[in-house]
Amino acid sequence: MTKPMIRIHNTETDEVIDREMTDAEFQEYTAEKTASDALIAEKQAKEAAKAELLAKLGISAEEAALLIG
Repeated sequence: MTKPMIRIHNTETDEVIDREMTDAEFQEYTAEKTASDALIAEKQAKEAAKAELLAKLGISAEEAALLIG
């Protein structure tokens, strides 16, 4: 498997270097992607649970906000 590419752009000289990630960069990239994917999954699960609860109660999100506020 090839690693993602990194682009380095020197704005002073307008030189552009494209290179493959190093092992350390790829490890950090993978860890950050895993953490990001976990946060997205958690957010989606919360949204689904909220929608399910609102459906059980038979009210909209706006009506629920009125009850809370």
